[in-house]
Amino acid sequence: MSRCHPIRRVAAALALAITSSVLASTVAATAQTTPPREFGRPPSGEIPIIFNDEHVYAKPDMLKAGRVLAALVRNGVVMVPLRSMFEQLGATVSWDEATRTADVSKPGSDVKVTLDKPVVVVNGEDRPLDVAPMIYRGVVVVPVRVISEAMGAYVQWIPDRRVVVVRVLAAPVPTPLTTPAPTPTPSPPLRPTPLPVVTPSPTPSPVPAHSEAFIAGDYLFSPKVYNEISPGNTATGSYALRGAVEFPLFGMPWMLEGDYRHYQYQHTAQQIVGACTPGAPGVAGCGTVVGSQVYQTGICPSTTDQGCVTVIGFQNIIKFNGLGQAYVPALSAQENEGDVRLGFKIFDPRVYIGAGYLTKSYNYLGVPRLSGVGFGVTKLPDLDQAVSLEGSAWYYPRISGNYTYPTTPLLGPLSAQTIPLSYSYWKYRAGAAVRLGSTLFIDFGLAGERATARTNAPSDTTVNAPYAGVGIHF
Repeated sequence: MSRCHPIRRVAAALALAITSSVLASTVAATAQTTPPREFGRPPSGEIPIIFNDEHVYAKPDMLKAGRVLAALVRNGVVMVPLRSMFEQLGATVSWDEATRTADVSKPGSDVKVTLDKPVVVVNGEDRPLDVAPMIYRGVVVVPVRVISEAMGAYVQWIPDRRVVVVRVLAAPVPTPLTTPAPTPTPSPPLRPTPLPVVTPSPTPSPVPAHSEAFIAGDYLFSPKVYNEISPGNTATGSYALRGAVEFPLFGMPWMLEGDYRHYQYQHTAQQIVGACTPGAPGVAGCGTVVGSQVYQTGICPSTTDQGCVTVIGFQNIIKFNGLGQAYVPALSAQENEGDVRLGFKIFDPRVYIGAGYLTKSYNYLGVPRLSGVGFGVTKLPDLDQAVSLEGSAWYYPRISGNYTYPTTPLLGPLSAQTIPLSYSYWKYRAGAAVRLGSTLFIDFGLAGERATARTNAPSDTTVNAPYAGVGIHF
């Protein structure tokens, strides 16, 4: 018996080696003959997730029926829904609203992630993340590496199909080896074939972000207007309209933006036309440049009367007769201005620089339409986030037009003469947007503008106001 025992061990080892070789050959042959699985075409603009050859849906389902919850890419990292993926892996997910932390547990593994914190805690050990967990369409999403490192899953990115595939590799069931033995002595037990080492998939190449498109209408709350006919009067019925669209061009991300604003306010005066007579040099009087072609020059009756207005081209009138003001009766003033901007993205999230064209019109004192080109920067709202900042600052070095003096012998050689009028112009906005659903959002903040007098302009002008409104996200 002592001589035969070593022989049995050699025979058992040889049988085990032959059986393992046959199993490996069978698996390899099956892998070569099995056609690749057809995952189907992903919806337009989406990156579906396939888990063990089945689509993964959000839980609870907050999307339209039949739509998968897409993966998304942030800074080159694939993000996937935490609850759906870990529940597919048999884990239990709990949520702590106070700390905004998700705790995922299953036998042998415990994972904790916190919103906006680029760290995952795996079995008590901190591991850094390239991108922090975030909320996407009401669902917590995490880097796909969290799944591969915490649960031993195999993650694959299929670039030609734009699909993220997640699989769990089950351990093969060992086949018992039965070797005839001449004696009732049992054969040594077979050791199971070890599992292959799971290597996390490389981070996929970043894909272009979804292009934003939106329009919004805002109410301007009590703008304060400072110019030659308004020493800080409050405007009413003022509003703004704007919109933007992002698009690719020449391999770069671009945006086209428009911003329109309307102001309406009162010019007040204590006297009316006809209640005062034209004044001679050194004698109080009044004049008007509205309502007729008669331009009556003179000294305004009071410096505290808002009817006294410094007129366009007053410098020339002062040289002619020493007077540069006119008395303008009460009127309802309106200003309308809008600009169109073309910009290209310089960095995320959605920050653009570019060039713009602005035009502005008035309904009083014969002020002409002014226009000019400029440049600036815009931060568009990031409407795939629950809350995002927005703002813009655009500078137009010269907006200009041609002004014509009234026809009257009182102006001598200036009568009916046309002169240039120009300002330098700043236009700005700063605020935030809050998403209300898949299409609606609200916005709020502060908007304003400032014009600095240049050629023949009577004064600087400023206007600013808080705003709030609603928009549609396409």
